[in-house]
Amino acid sequence: MAQAKRIGILTGGGDVPGLNAAIKAVVVRAHSCGIEVVGIRRGWMGLMYVNPDDPASIEKWTTSLTVEGVRTIDRTGGTILHTSRTNPGSVDLNDVPDFIAREHRIPAPSGKIDCTRHVMKVLDFLGINAIIPIGGDDTLSYACRLNAEGVQVVAIPKTMDNDVFGTDFCIGFSTAVTRSVDAINALRTTTGSHERICVVELFGRNSGETSLFAAYLADVDRAVISEVPFDMERLIRFLVEDRSRNPSNYAIMTISEGAHPIGGAATEEGRVDAFGHRKLGGIGYTVARDIKERAGINIIYQQLAYIMRSGAPDSLDRMVAVSYGSLALDQIAMGHTGRMVALQQACYTTVPLDLVIAAKKRVDVTALYDVENYRPKVRDMLGKPMFLY
Repeated sequence: MAQAKRIGILTGGGDVPGLNAAIKAVVVRAHSCGIEVVGIRRGWMGLMYVNPDDPASIEKWTTSLTVEGVRTIDRTGGTILHTSRTNPGSVDLNDVPDFIAREHRIPAPSGKIDCTRHVMKVLDFLGINAIIPIGGDDTLSYACRLNAEGVQVVAIPKTMDNDVFGTDFCIGFSTAVTRSVDAINALRTTTGSHERICVVELFGRNSGETSLFAAYLADVDRAVISEVPFDMERLIRFLVEDRSRNPSNYAIMTISEGAHPIGGAATEEGRVDAFGHRKLGGIGYTVARDIKERAGINIIYQQLAYIMRSGAPDSLDRMVAVSYGSLALDQIAMGHTGRMVALQQACYTTVPLDLVIAAKKRVDVTALYDVENYRPKVRDMLGKPMFLY
């Protein structure tokens, strides 16, 4: 592969703390290698909405990233490039920009429109030789598609759920757990004062890592995770017993938004997005309501939701974001492609990009969870890396 001289970078999916730190690291490293960096706004949407015949659209959807321009961006959370959940390979007909040529609108098996040919045309028009997408498994699944089409791609994994397959750690996970632990400990004062049972619902569609690790570090009474269906009667009985044993007469639990009772399904609402997902949330409310109805105990129900992904990154997310950004640029500078930067057994490495779509990453239930009692349980600490994976 020829060395790239002009690369693109984008952020897709939900924002997490650490994205700006990664962007800055890429730009700074690129400058030292003589590589120009183009920021693509709103994730994959930016490439789909660039009209090569309209200079205004290019200015709207792309931006030149310089060392001076990114000097202070790592001090804040979010992403200066903004984000979206757009999949150019699966677009509703009504959402396809009018200027995309008919020959670049390929009917997809899902009944939607595949605009990848247009995206390839835009990359060529912009002179972008390689791209660094920062995202979760949905965003990176489209990166796999572009890589298969011949685009040089080196991906950076981010998601506070920590569920990208192929890496032990994703940008955003540490801060999400930190925010959750802080909030849980703060909620103890109100829960204890009113002698209630508190149900804290955390983000986590298919992976229960945020619920598991927040519960482990905050030492809550019970934790329900996405991977293990729960028995409502047993859970309520446990919590009532936990409350009665507590000198302050309260109990507190965490639950993943993707959790579901035995025989039930995850709580979803709204329309399906570009990657086939509906909005999750509300299982914590169902549990809280049932506790009150069946046990007659007042409850506190708290969805932490976007609080988990807001604000500046903690030190660990900042460290990983900077390291991932530098490592990704180094790969491009060396002409490597089709890779994702990763952490495995606490060591930085790269893995084939298509690992992202090869499997789903889940909690190691056998090693880290007590299925019968709905609690974190680390069975063997010796030799484990910092985050126990």
